[in-house]
Amino acid sequence: MYLRVVTGVVLLGVALIASAQQLPRPAEFYFDEDERVARPLVAVDGNDEASQQQLLRLIQRNDRNKHAAQAQLAHIAMDQGRSELGRGLYGQLLEDMGRNTQRNAVHWNFGWDLYREGDVAAALEQWLAAASGRPQNPEWVPVTYALALWQLERRDEARHWYAAAVRTWPNRWSNPDFQALLPDWREQDRQVLTQVHAAWQEDPPAWP
Repeated sequence: MYLRVVTGVVLLGVALIASAQQLPRPAEFYFDEDERVARPLVAVDGNDEASQQQLLRLIQRNDRNKHAAQAQLAHIAMDQGRSELGRGLYGQLLEDMGRNTQRNAVHWNFGWDLYREGDVAAALEQWLAAASGRPQNPEWVPVTYALALWQLERRDEARHWYAAAVRTWPNRWSNPDFQALLPDWREQDRQVLTQVHAAWQEDPPAWP
């Protein structure tokens, strides 16, 4: 499917850091549901050609849903294997939107699209941006960071982040049913977290 980009949508390169990202020390608890951030950004139902054209019109008209429209368009592009286009749309959006209230949600969504492409280091950078500088401690953070860190061979860090999830919700994460807890994750990603859980179980980090 050909995704036509009209005047007004300028693609910019996105400089993503592939080196080891410095993370803060895990907090004690992560109770905040963060529903406004940890969700897909959707302005139009569907991902076919007609839906993409509708999204482009929302962006052109400077519609109140323009940020969600551009994020959705970027997601569609990356999901269809048009990585350069999708990354460019996300990069332009983050540059243009300033401190808009949807910024953290864009980082969260961009992170998952990068992760599904296999760019785990860049995904972790986006997730860190989505969670940093906020008074909340989002509950998605510990297991999501642990997922990425384990695959980046930063396994001791992954174990410590998983421990934060257990401290927060011991009844959920100490003996977890990952399919029930993470229904939107791919099975292969739940299997990665199973490995993290096993490492935590073998040597649970002390707090603090």
